Amino acid sequence: MSDASASSPSAPPSASPVPRLPLGTLVAGCLAVCLAQIGLAIPATLNGLFQEHLHPVGAQLTWISDAFLLPVTVLELSFGVLGDLFGRKRLLVGGAALVCAGEVVAASASGIHQLWAGQALAGLGAAALFPTSLAMIAAGTHTGAQRARVIALWASSLSAGGFLAPLLGGITGTYGSWRSAFVVVAVLAAVSALVSLWLAANSRAPEGRSLDIGGQITIGVGLFALLYAVIQGPTDGWGSTPVIVAFVIAAVFLGLFVAAESRARSPLLRLALFRDRSFAIASVVAVVGMFSFLGTAYAASIRLGPIQHQSPMRTAFAFLLLNGVTPVLTPLTSRLLNRLPARTLLTSGLTLIAVGDFLAAGLDVGDRSLTSLILPLGLVGIGFALTVSSITATAVNTVPLPLAGMASAATNLLRDFGFTLGPAVIGAVALSQAASRVTSSLTTSSSLTAESKAAAHEVLREGGPLALNSVPATSPPGAARAPALDALGHGYAIGFVVCGSAAVFSALLVVTALRGRMAEKGAPRAEDGMRRRPAGESQSAG
Repeated sequence: MSDASASSPSAPPSASPVPRLPLGTLVAGCLAVCLAQIGLAIPATLNGLFQEHLHPVGAQLTWISDAFLLPVTVLELSFGVLGDLFGRKRLLVGGAALVCAGEVVAASASGIHQLWAGQALAGLGAAALFPTSLAMIAAGTHTGAQRARVIALWASSLSAGGFLAPLLGGITGTYGSWRSAFVVVAVLAAVSALVSLWLAANSRAPEGRSLDIGGQITIGVGLFALLYAVIQGPTDGWGSTPVIVAFVIAAVFLGLFVAAESRARSPLLRLALFRDRSFAIASVVAVVGMFSFLGTAYAASIRLGPIQHQSPMRTAFAFLLLNGVTPVLTPLTSRLLNRLPARTLLTSGLTLIAVGDFLAAGLDVGDRSLTSLILPLGLVGIGFALTVSSITATAVNTVPLPLAGMASAATNLLRDFGFTLGPAVIGAVALSQAASRVTSSLTTSSSLTAESKAAAHEVLREGGPLALNSVPATSPPGAARAPALDALGHGYAIGFVVCGSAAVFSALLVVTALRGRMAEKGAPRAEDGMRRRPAGESQSAG
Protein backbone atom coordinates (compact mmCIF):
# COMPACT_ATOMS: atom_id res chain seq x y z
CA MET A 1 0.00 0.00 0.00
CA SER A 2 1.35 3.42 -0.96
CA ASP A 3 1.98 6.26 1.43
CA ALA A 4 -0.78 8.22 -0.24
CA SER A 5 -3.32 5.52 0.27
CA ALA A 6 -2.15 4.99 3.82
CA SER A 7 -2.79 8.63 4.60
CA SER A 8 -6.04 8.83 2.66
CA PRO A 9 -9.03 10.23 4.55
CA SER A 10 -10.98 7.09 3.67
CA ALA A 11 -8.62 4.90 5.69
CA PRO A 12 -10.01 4.08 9.14
CA PRO A 13 -7.91 5.57 11.94
CA SER A 14 -6.04 3.06 14.05
CA ALA A 15 -7.33 2.87 17.62
CA SER A 16 -4.64 3.61 20.16
CA PRO A 17 -4.41 0.95 22.88
CA VAL A 18 -5.56 1.90 26.35
CA PRO A 19 -2.54 2.05 28.69
CA ARG A 20 -2.44 -0.67 31.30
CA LEU A 21 -1.67 -0.28 34.98
CA PRO A 22 1.96 -1.36 35.52
CA LEU A 23 2.03 -4.81 37.07
CA GLY A 24 4.67 -3.76 39.60
CA THR A 25 2.44 -0.96 40.90
CA LEU A 26 -0.51 -3.34 41.25
CA VAL A 27 1.61 -5.92 43.10
CA ALA A 28 3.08 -3.27 45.41
CA GLY A 29 -0.33 -1.78 46.25
CA CYS A 30 -1.99 -5.13 46.93
CA LEU A 31 0.92 -6.36 49.05
CA ALA A 32 0.90 -3.12 51.06
CA VAL A 33 -2.80 -3.28 51.97
CA CYS A 34 -2.52 -6.98 52.81
CA LEU A 35 0.39 -6.15 55.14
CA ALA A 36 -1.54 -3.32 56.81
CA GLN A 37 -4.53 -5.58 57.49
CA ILE A 38 -2.32 -8.36 58.89
CA GLY A 39 -0.67 -5.89 61.24
CA LEU A 40 -4.07 -4.64 62.39
CA ALA A 41 -5.60 -8.08 63.00
CA ILE A 42 -2.77 -10.26 64.28
CA PRO A 43 -2.66 -9.15 67.95
CA ALA A 44 -6.22 -10.40 68.55
CA THR A 45 -5.10 -14.04 68.48
CA LEU A 46 -2.30 -13.33 70.96
CA ASN A 47 -4.19 -11.68 73.85
CA GLY A 48 -3.90 -14.83 75.95
CA LEU A 49 -0.12 -14.88 75.55
CA PHE A 50 0.11 -11.16 76.34
CA GLN A 51 -1.78 -11.81 79.58
CA GLU A 52 0.43 -14.77 80.44
CA HIS A 53 3.82 -13.19 79.76
CA LEU A 54 3.39 -9.43 80.21
CA HIS A 55 0.73 -9.53 82.95
CA PRO A 56 -1.23 -6.45 81.82
CA VAL A 57 -3.56 -5.05 84.47
CA GLY A 58 -6.99 -3.51 84.17
CA ALA A 59 -7.68 -2.24 80.67
CA GLN A 60 -4.10 -2.51 79.42
CA LEU A 61 -5.04 -5.32 77.02
CA THR A 62 -7.52 -3.01 75.30
CA TRP A 63 -4.78 -0.47 74.59
CA ILE A 64 -2.83 -3.09 72.62
CA SER A 65 -5.58 -3.13 69.98
CA ASP A 66 -6.46 0.55 70.09
CA ALA A 67 -2.83 1.74 70.02
CA PHE A 68 -2.81 0.45 66.43
CA LEU A 69 -6.36 1.47 65.50
CA LEU A 70 -6.21 5.06 66.73
CA PRO A 71 -3.53 6.31 64.27
CA VAL A 72 -5.35 4.57 61.41
CA THR A 73 -8.62 6.31 62.27
CA VAL A 74 -7.14 9.76 62.92
CA LEU A 75 -4.47 9.99 60.22
CA GLU A 76 -5.75 7.94 57.31
CA LEU A 77 -7.33 10.81 55.39
CA SER A 78 -4.36 13.13 55.99
CA PHE A 79 -1.97 10.52 54.60
CA GLY A 80 -4.16 10.36 51.49
CA VAL A 81 -3.59 14.09 51.03
CA LEU A 82 0.15 13.76 51.71
CA GLY A 83 0.40 11.11 49.00
CA ASP A 84 -1.30 13.42 46.53
CA LEU A 85 1.00 16.31 47.45
CA PHE A 86 4.41 14.62 47.72
CA GLY A 87 4.12 11.35 45.84
CA ARG A 88 2.39 8.09 46.70
CA LYS A 89 5.42 5.87 46.19
CA ARG A 90 7.26 7.63 49.02
CA LEU A 91 4.32 7.07 51.33
CA LEU A 92 4.00 3.42 50.35
CA VAL A 93 7.69 2.78 51.08
CA GLY A 94 7.68 4.91 54.23
CA GLY A 95 4.48 3.35 55.56
CA ALA A 96 5.86 -0.17 55.18
CA ALA A 97 9.10 0.94 56.85
CA LEU A 98 7.12 2.32 59.81
CA VAL A 99 5.18 -0.93 60.11
CA CYS A 100 8.48 -2.84 60.08
CA ALA A 101 9.96 -0.58 62.78
CA GLY A 102 6.84 -0.82 64.92
CA GLU A 103 6.73 -4.60 64.73
CA VAL A 104 10.41 -4.81 65.73
CA VAL A 105 9.74 -2.56 68.73
CA ALA A 106 6.76 -4.74 69.68
CA ALA A 107 8.68 -7.99 69.21
CA SER A 108 11.44 -6.82 71.55
CA ALA A 109 9.03 -5.46 74.18
CA SER A 110 9.97 -6.21 77.77
CA GLY A 111 6.80 -4.64 79.10
CA ILE A 112 3.33 -3.56 78.10
CA HIS A 113 4.26 0.09 77.47
CA GLN A 114 6.87 -0.80 74.85
CA LEU A 115 4.32 -3.07 73.18
CA TRP A 116 1.93 -0.11 73.00
CA ALA A 117 4.64 2.03 71.44
CA GLY A 118 5.35 -0.61 68.82
CA GLN A 119 1.68 -0.98 68.01
CA ALA A 120 1.24 2.79 67.68
CA LEU A 121 4.25 3.07 65.35
CA ALA A 122 2.98 0.20 63.21
CA GLY A 123 -0.49 1.77 63.17
CA LEU A 124 1.05 5.00 61.92
CA GLY A 125 2.53 3.08 59.01
CA ALA A 126 -0.77 1.29 58.31
CA ALA A 127 -2.54 4.68 58.26
CA ALA A 128 -0.30 5.57 55.31
CA LEU A 129 -0.68 2.22 53.55
CA PHE A 130 -4.47 1.90 53.52
CA PRO A 131 -5.31 5.02 51.46
CA THR A 132 -2.05 5.26 49.51
CA SER A 133 -2.17 1.71 48.17
CA LEU A 134 -5.64 2.21 46.68
CA ALA A 135 -4.96 5.72 45.38
CA MET A 136 -1.78 4.53 43.66
CA ILE A 137 -3.37 1.67 41.75
CA ALA A 138 -6.53 3.70 40.98
CA ALA A 139 -4.42 6.53 39.55
CA GLY A 140 -2.83 4.10 37.09
CA THR A 141 -6.15 3.09 35.51
CA HIS A 142 -7.70 4.80 32.50
CA THR A 143 -11.15 3.28 32.13
CA GLY A 144 -14.02 2.46 34.44
CA ALA A 145 -13.62 -1.26 33.73
CA GLN A 146 -9.90 -1.16 34.61
CA ARG A 147 -10.57 0.72 37.83
CA ALA A 148 -13.33 -1.69 38.87
CA ARG A 149 -10.99 -4.66 38.36
CA VAL A 150 -8.06 -3.22 40.30
CA ILE A 151 -10.30 -2.06 43.16
CA ALA A 152 -11.67 -5.61 43.36
CA LEU A 153 -8.10 -6.96 43.52
CA TRP A 154 -7.21 -4.40 46.20
CA ALA A 155 -10.26 -5.37 48.27
CA SER A 156 -9.43 -9.06 47.85
CA SER A 157 -5.89 -8.40 49.09
CA LEU A 158 -7.27 -6.61 52.14
CA SER A 159 -9.60 -9.57 52.81
CA ALA A 160 -6.67 -11.93 52.38
CA GLY A 161 -4.83 -10.03 55.12
CA GLY A 162 -7.78 -10.51 57.46
CA PHE A 163 -7.77 -14.22 56.61
CA LEU A 164 -4.00 -14.71 56.94
CA ALA A 165 -3.57 -12.79 60.21
CA PRO A 166 -5.22 -15.36 62.52
CA LEU A 167 -3.36 -18.20 60.79
CA LEU A 168 0.00 -16.45 61.25
CA GLY A 169 -0.84 -15.50 64.83
CA GLY A 170 -2.08 -18.97 65.67
CA ILE A 171 0.88 -20.83 64.18
CA THR A 172 3.61 -18.53 65.52
CA GLY A 173 1.95 -18.18 68.93
CA THR A 174 1.45 -21.94 69.33
CA TYR A 175 4.76 -23.17 67.96
CA GLY A 176 6.94 -20.16 68.71
CA SER A 177 5.96 -17.15 70.80
CA TRP A 178 3.99 -13.94 70.49
CA ARG A 179 7.27 -12.24 69.61
CA SER A 180 7.62 -14.53 66.58
CA ALA A 181 4.31 -13.22 65.23
CA PHE A 182 5.59 -9.65 65.24
CA VAL A 183 8.89 -10.75 63.66
CA VAL A 184 6.99 -12.37 60.78
CA VAL A 185 4.99 -9.18 60.18
CA ALA A 186 8.22 -7.14 60.31
CA VAL A 187 9.73 -9.35 57.60
CA LEU A 188 6.60 -8.96 55.46
CA ALA A 189 6.79 -5.20 55.95
CA ALA A 190 10.42 -5.12 54.83
CA VAL A 191 9.53 -7.13 51.72
CA SER A 192 6.63 -4.76 51.00
CA ALA A 193 8.90 -1.71 51.31
CA LEU A 194 11.44 -3.22 48.90
CA VAL A 195 8.77 -4.26 46.39
CA SER A 196 7.31 -0.74 46.43
CA LEU A 197 10.74 0.84 46.10
CA TRP A 198 11.76 -1.29 43.13
CA LEU A 199 8.52 -1.93 41.26
CA ALA A 200 5.93 0.76 42.00
CA ALA A 201 5.46 3.71 39.64
CA ASN A 202 5.11 7.03 41.43
CA SER A 203 2.03 9.22 41.08
CA ARG A 204 0.68 12.36 42.66
CA ALA A 205 -2.26 14.76 42.25
CA PRO A 206 -1.48 18.00 44.13
CA GLU A 207 -4.03 20.17 42.33
CA GLY A 208 -6.57 21.50 44.82
CA ARG A 209 -5.22 19.39 47.70
CA SER A 210 -4.03 20.78 51.03
CA LEU A 211 -3.62 19.57 54.57
CA ASP A 212 -6.25 20.40 57.18
CA ILE A 213 -3.90 21.01 60.11
CA GLY A 214 -6.55 22.38 62.45
CA GLY A 215 -8.92 19.52 61.79
CA GLN A 216 -6.16 16.96 62.18
CA ILE A 217 -5.00 18.26 65.56
CA THR A 218 -8.48 18.68 67.03
CA ILE A 219 -9.78 15.27 65.95
CA GLY A 220 -6.56 13.59 67.11
CA VAL A 221 -6.69 15.10 70.60
CA GLY A 222 -10.46 14.64 70.86
CA LEU A 223 -10.51 10.96 69.88
CA PHE A 224 -7.50 10.09 72.04
CA ALA A 225 -9.08 11.77 75.06
CA LEU A 226 -12.39 9.98 74.43
CA LEU A 227 -10.72 6.58 74.14
CA TYR A 228 -8.61 7.24 77.23
CA ALA A 229 -11.71 8.05 79.28
CA VAL A 230 -13.67 5.03 78.04
CA ILE A 231 -10.81 2.54 78.42
CA GLN A 232 -9.52 3.78 81.76
CA GLY A 233 -12.96 4.26 83.34
CA PRO A 234 -13.24 0.72 84.78
CA THR A 235 -9.68 0.85 86.18
CA ASP A 236 -9.41 4.41 87.48
CA GLY A 237 -13.08 4.85 88.33
CA TRP A 238 -15.66 6.70 86.25
CA GLY A 239 -15.68 9.55 88.73
CA SER A 240 -11.89 9.87 88.99
CA THR A 241 -10.30 13.18 88.04
CA PRO A 242 -8.26 11.88 85.04
CA VAL A 243 -11.31 10.22 83.49
CA ILE A 244 -13.56 13.28 83.98
CA VAL A 245 -10.88 15.60 82.60
CA ALA A 246 -10.44 13.32 79.59
CA PHE A 247 -14.17 13.41 78.84
CA VAL A 248 -14.14 17.21 79.08
CA ILE A 249 -11.11 17.47 76.77
CA ALA A 250 -12.80 15.11 74.30
CA ALA A 251 -15.97 17.21 74.24
CA VAL A 252 -14.04 20.48 73.82
CA PHE A 253 -11.73 19.26 71.04
CA LEU A 254 -14.44 17.41 69.12
CA GLY A 255 -16.43 20.66 69.23
CA LEU A 256 -13.36 22.53 67.98
CA PHE A 257 -13.03 19.92 65.21
CA VAL A 258 -16.55 20.69 64.00
CA ALA A 259 -15.76 24.42 64.06
CA ALA A 260 -12.47 23.88 62.20
CA GLU A 261 -14.09 21.73 59.52
CA SER A 262 -16.79 24.31 58.86
CA ARG A 263 -14.06 26.85 57.98
CA ALA A 264 -11.40 24.69 56.32
CA ARG A 265 -10.79 25.06 52.59
CA SER A 266 -10.06 21.34 52.23
CA PRO A 267 -11.59 19.68 55.33
CA LEU A 268 -10.93 16.15 56.53
CA LEU A 269 -14.65 15.60 56.97
CA ARG A 270 -17.10 17.56 54.83
CA LEU A 271 -19.83 18.53 57.27
CA ALA A 272 -22.17 19.59 54.46
CA LEU A 273 -22.75 15.93 53.67
CA PHE A 274 -24.53 15.48 57.00
CA ARG A 275 -27.24 17.94 55.97
CA ASP A 276 -28.56 15.07 53.90
CA ARG A 277 -30.72 13.14 56.38
CA SER A 278 -30.19 9.79 54.69
CA PHE A 279 -26.42 10.18 54.60
CA ALA A 280 -26.37 11.20 58.27
CA ILE A 281 -28.33 8.08 59.21
CA ALA A 282 -26.09 5.89 57.03
CA SER A 283 -23.09 7.37 58.83
CA VAL A 284 -24.52 6.47 62.24
CA VAL A 285 -25.08 2.94 60.96
CA ALA A 286 -21.45 2.79 59.76
CA VAL A 287 -20.12 3.72 63.21
CA VAL A 288 -22.50 1.58 65.28
CA GLY A 289 -22.45 -1.41 62.93
CA MET A 290 -18.66 -1.62 62.77
CA PHE A 291 -18.45 -1.06 66.52
CA SER A 292 -20.69 -4.11 66.86
CA PHE A 293 -18.44 -6.31 64.71
CA LEU A 294 -15.06 -5.41 66.15
CA GLY A 295 -16.49 -5.40 69.67
CA THR A 296 -17.61 -8.97 69.00
CA ALA A 297 -14.15 -9.93 67.73
CA TYR A 298 -12.51 -8.37 70.79
CA ALA A 299 -14.88 -10.12 73.21
CA ALA A 300 -14.23 -13.45 71.48
CA SER A 301 -10.46 -12.96 71.69
CA ILE A 302 -10.60 -12.21 75.43
CA ARG A 303 -12.96 -15.14 76.12
CA LEU A 304 -10.69 -17.64 74.37
CA GLY A 305 -7.35 -16.16 75.47
CA PRO A 306 -7.06 -14.46 78.87
CA ILE A 307 -10.28 -16.00 80.28
CA GLN A 308 -10.17 -19.62 79.06
CA HIS A 309 -6.39 -19.71 78.44
CA GLN A 310 -6.82 -21.50 75.12
CA SER A 311 -3.94 -21.68 72.66
CA PRO A 312 -3.46 -19.06 69.92
CA MET A 313 -4.19 -21.77 67.35
CA ARG A 314 -7.63 -22.37 68.84
CA THR A 315 -8.22 -18.64 69.05
CA ALA A 316 -7.26 -18.40 65.38
CA PHE A 317 -10.14 -20.78 64.57
CA ALA A 318 -12.62 -18.25 65.94
CA PHE A 319 -11.11 -15.46 63.87
CA LEU A 320 -11.25 -17.52 60.72
CA LEU A 321 -14.99 -17.77 61.35
CA LEU A 322 -15.19 -14.00 61.78
CA ASN A 323 -12.80 -12.84 59.04
CA GLY A 324 -12.41 -15.79 56.68
CA VAL A 325 -15.98 -15.69 55.40
CA THR A 326 -15.62 -12.26 53.77
CA PRO A 327 -13.18 -13.20 50.95
CA VAL A 328 -15.12 -16.39 50.26
CA LEU A 329 -18.41 -14.50 49.90
CA THR A 330 -16.97 -11.55 47.95
CA PRO A 331 -18.15 -12.82 44.51
CA LEU A 332 -21.64 -13.43 45.91
CA THR A 333 -21.92 -10.09 47.68
CA SER A 334 -20.73 -8.28 44.55
CA ARG A 335 -23.51 -9.92 42.51
CA LEU A 336 -26.09 -9.22 45.20
CA LEU A 337 -25.11 -5.54 45.30
CA ASN A 338 -25.79 -5.38 41.55
CA ARG A 339 -29.20 -7.00 41.92
CA LEU A 340 -30.53 -5.80 45.29
CA PRO A 341 -30.65 -2.44 47.06
CA ALA A 342 -27.65 -2.05 49.36
CA ARG A 343 -30.12 -1.30 52.17
CA THR A 344 -31.45 -4.85 51.89
CA LEU A 345 -28.00 -6.42 52.24
CA LEU A 346 -27.11 -4.03 55.04
CA THR A 347 -30.21 -4.91 57.06
CA SER A 348 -29.65 -8.64 56.49
CA GLY A 349 -26.00 -8.43 57.52
CA LEU A 350 -26.71 -6.47 60.69
CA THR A 351 -29.48 -8.89 61.64
CA LEU A 352 -27.13 -11.86 61.27
CA ILE A 353 -24.52 -10.12 63.43
CA ALA A 354 -27.14 -9.52 66.12
CA VAL A 355 -28.34 -13.14 66.12
CA GLY A 356 -24.76 -14.41 66.34
CA ASP A 357 -23.97 -12.08 69.24
CA PHE A 358 -27.03 -13.10 71.24
CA LEU A 359 -26.16 -16.78 70.71
CA ALA A 360 -22.57 -16.11 71.82
CA ALA A 361 -23.83 -14.38 74.96
CA GLY A 362 -25.64 -17.59 75.96
CA LEU A 363 -22.51 -19.79 75.83
CA ASP A 364 -21.25 -21.07 79.18
CA VAL A 365 -17.85 -19.62 80.05
CA GLY A 366 -16.69 -23.11 81.02
CA ASP A 367 -17.48 -24.45 77.54
CA ARG A 368 -14.10 -24.73 75.84
CA SER A 369 -15.40 -26.58 72.79
CA LEU A 370 -14.69 -24.86 69.51
CA THR A 371 -17.72 -26.45 67.86
CA SER A 372 -20.02 -24.37 70.06
CA LEU A 373 -18.56 -21.23 68.47
CA ILE A 374 -19.24 -22.25 64.87
CA LEU A 375 -22.87 -21.12 64.70
CA PRO A 376 -22.65 -17.79 66.59
CA LEU A 377 -19.33 -16.58 65.19
CA GLY A 378 -20.15 -17.99 61.74
CA LEU A 379 -23.33 -15.91 61.66
CA VAL A 380 -21.39 -12.82 62.73
CA GLY A 381 -18.80 -13.50 60.00
CA ILE A 382 -21.47 -13.87 57.29
CA GLY A 383 -23.24 -10.78 58.59
CA PHE A 384 -20.02 -8.78 58.48
CA ALA A 385 -19.34 -9.89 54.90
CA LEU A 386 -22.74 -8.54 53.85
CA THR A 387 -22.50 -5.42 56.00
CA VAL A 388 -19.02 -4.17 55.13
CA SER A 389 -19.67 -4.53 51.40
CA SER A 390 -22.88 -2.50 51.56
CA ILE A 391 -22.13 0.25 54.10
CA THR A 392 -20.15 2.44 51.71
CA ALA A 393 -22.56 1.70 48.86
CA THR A 394 -25.48 2.73 51.05
CA ALA A 395 -23.88 6.01 52.11
CA VAL A 396 -22.63 6.86 48.62
CA ASN A 397 -26.00 6.18 47.00
CA THR A 398 -27.83 8.56 49.32
CA VAL A 399 -26.00 11.63 47.97
CA PRO A 400 -25.78 13.14 44.46
CA LEU A 401 -23.22 11.46 42.23
CA PRO A 402 -20.71 14.39 42.22
CA LEU A 403 -20.40 13.98 45.99
CA ALA A 404 -19.85 10.20 45.87
CA GLY A 405 -16.09 10.42 46.44
CA MET A 406 -16.48 12.74 49.42
CA ALA A 407 -19.22 10.51 50.87
CA SER A 408 -17.03 7.41 50.51
CA ALA A 409 -14.08 9.07 52.28
CA ALA A 410 -16.32 10.32 55.11
CA THR A 411 -17.89 6.88 55.51
CA ASN A 412 -14.47 5.24 55.69
CA LEU A 413 -13.42 7.61 58.49
CA LEU A 414 -16.60 6.93 60.45
CA ARG A 415 -16.38 3.18 59.86
CA ASP A 416 -12.82 3.07 61.19
CA PHE A 417 -13.95 5.14 64.18
CA GLY A 418 -16.53 2.44 64.88
CA PHE A 419 -13.79 -0.19 64.69
CA THR A 420 -11.72 1.78 67.20
CA LEU A 421 -14.63 2.13 69.61
CA GLY A 422 -15.34 -1.61 69.60
CA PRO A 423 -12.52 -2.85 71.88
CA ALA A 424 -12.66 0.30 74.02
CA VAL A 425 -16.37 0.22 74.86
CA ILE A 426 -16.74 -3.56 75.15
CA GLY A 427 -13.62 -3.81 77.31
CA ALA A 428 -14.95 -1.06 79.58
CA VAL A 429 -18.43 -2.60 79.88
CA ALA A 430 -17.21 -6.15 80.43
CA LEU A 431 -14.50 -5.30 82.96
CA SER A 432 -16.81 -3.00 84.94
CA GLN A 433 -19.45 -5.72 85.18
CA ALA A 434 -16.90 -8.42 85.99
CA ALA A 435 -15.23 -6.35 88.73
CA SER A 436 -18.57 -5.63 90.37
CA ARG A 437 -19.68 -9.26 90.23
CA VAL A 438 -16.44 -10.80 91.53
CA THR A 439 -16.24 -8.27 94.37
CA SER A 440 -19.77 -9.20 95.42
CA SER A 441 -18.96 -12.91 95.16
CA LEU A 442 -15.87 -12.57 97.36
CA THR A 443 -17.81 -10.64 99.97
CA THR A 444 -20.63 -13.18 100.25
CA SER A 445 -18.62 -16.38 99.72
CA SER A 446 -18.53 -18.78 102.66
CA SER A 447 -16.15 -21.25 101.02
CA LEU A 448 -13.12 -18.95 100.95
CA THR A 449 -10.84 -18.34 103.91
CA ALA A 450 -10.19 -14.84 105.17
CA GLU A 451 -6.62 -15.11 103.88
CA SER A 452 -7.80 -16.08 100.38
CA LYS A 453 -10.34 -13.25 100.33
CA ALA A 454 -7.77 -10.68 101.40
CA ALA A 455 -5.25 -11.89 98.80
CA ALA A 456 -7.94 -11.95 96.11
CA HIS A 457 -9.04 -8.39 96.92
CA GLU A 458 -5.41 -7.25 96.68
CA VAL A 459 -5.04 -8.82 93.21
CA LEU A 460 -8.32 -7.20 92.15
CA ARG A 461 -7.11 -3.78 93.24
CA GLU A 462 -3.83 -4.17 91.39
CA GLY A 463 -4.87 -5.96 88.20
CA GLY A 464 -8.63 -6.49 88.03
CA PRO A 465 -10.62 -9.67 87.27
CA LEU A 466 -8.35 -10.83 84.43
CA ALA A 467 -5.34 -10.82 86.76
CA LEU A 468 -7.26 -12.76 89.43
CA ASN A 469 -8.33 -15.31 86.82
CA SER A 470 -4.68 -15.88 85.89
CA VAL A 471 -3.07 -16.36 89.32
CA PRO A 472 -1.65 -19.85 90.08
CA ALA A 473 -4.27 -22.15 91.59
CA THR A 474 -1.90 -23.04 94.45
CA SER A 475 -1.42 -19.41 95.58
CA PRO A 476 -3.58 -17.86 98.36
CA PRO A 477 -5.78 -15.93 95.89
CA GLY A 478 -5.96 -19.01 93.63
CA ALA A 479 -9.03 -20.24 95.46
CA ALA A 480 -10.89 -17.22 94.06
CA ARG A 481 -10.26 -18.14 90.43
CA ALA A 482 -13.70 -19.74 90.10
CA PRO A 483 -15.58 -16.56 91.07
CA ALA A 484 -13.29 -14.57 88.75
CA LEU A 485 -14.00 -16.93 85.84
CA ASP A 486 -17.73 -16.70 86.46
CA ALA A 487 -17.58 -12.89 86.70
CA LEU A 488 -15.57 -12.56 83.50
CA GLY A 489 -17.94 -14.89 81.66
CA HIS A 490 -20.83 -12.72 82.85
CA GLY A 491 -19.06 -9.47 81.90
CA TYR A 492 -18.13 -10.50 78.38
CA ALA A 493 -21.55 -12.10 77.84
CA ILE A 494 -22.95 -8.62 78.49
CA GLY A 495 -20.36 -7.37 75.98
CA PHE A 496 -21.82 -9.70 73.35
CA VAL A 497 -25.32 -8.47 74.24
CA VAL A 498 -24.19 -4.85 73.81
CA CYS A 499 -22.75 -5.70 70.38
CA GLY A 500 -25.92 -7.53 69.38
CA SER A 501 -28.10 -4.66 70.59
CA ALA A 502 -25.98 -2.19 68.59
CA ALA A 503 -26.50 -4.32 65.47
CA VAL A 504 -30.27 -4.47 66.11
CA PHE A 505 -30.37 -0.69 66.56
CA SER A 506 -28.51 -0.20 63.28
CA ALA A 507 -30.78 -2.61 61.40
CA LEU A 508 -33.91 -0.89 62.71
CA LEU A 509 -32.45 2.48 61.76
CA VAL A 510 -31.85 1.28 58.20
CA VAL A 511 -35.36 -0.17 57.88
CA THR A 512 -37.32 2.65 59.47
CA ALA A 513 -35.36 5.83 58.84
CA LEU A 514 -32.99 5.42 55.89
CA ARG A 515 -34.49 6.85 52.76
CA GLY A 516 -32.32 7.76 49.78
CA ARG A 517 -32.23 8.03 46.04
CA MET A 518 -31.26 4.41 45.98
CA ALA A 519 -34.74 3.51 47.22
CA GLU A 520 -36.74 6.37 45.71
CA LYS A 521 -35.26 7.13 42.32
CA GLY A 522 -33.03 4.22 41.42
CA ALA A 523 -29.75 6.00 42.02
CA PRO A 524 -26.55 4.86 40.32
CA ARG A 525 -24.83 1.83 41.71
CA ALA A 526 -21.95 2.06 44.16
CA GLU A 527 -19.39 1.09 41.58
CA ASP A 528 -20.48 3.99 39.37
CA GLY A 529 -19.56 6.35 42.19
CA MET A 530 -16.25 4.57 42.62
CA ARG A 531 -15.41 5.06 38.94
CA ARG A 532 -15.89 8.79 39.38
CA ARG A 533 -14.01 9.14 42.66
CA PRO A 534 -10.94 11.34 42.39
CA ALA A 535 -7.76 9.32 42.68
CA GLY A 536 -6.79 11.06 45.89
CA GLU A 537 -10.01 10.15 47.72
CA SER A 538 -9.42 6.54 48.63
CA GLN A 539 -11.01 4.07 50.94
CA SER A 540 -9.92 1.37 53.32
CA ALA A 541 -11.75 -1.41 55.08
CA GLY A 542 -11.34 -2.42 58.61
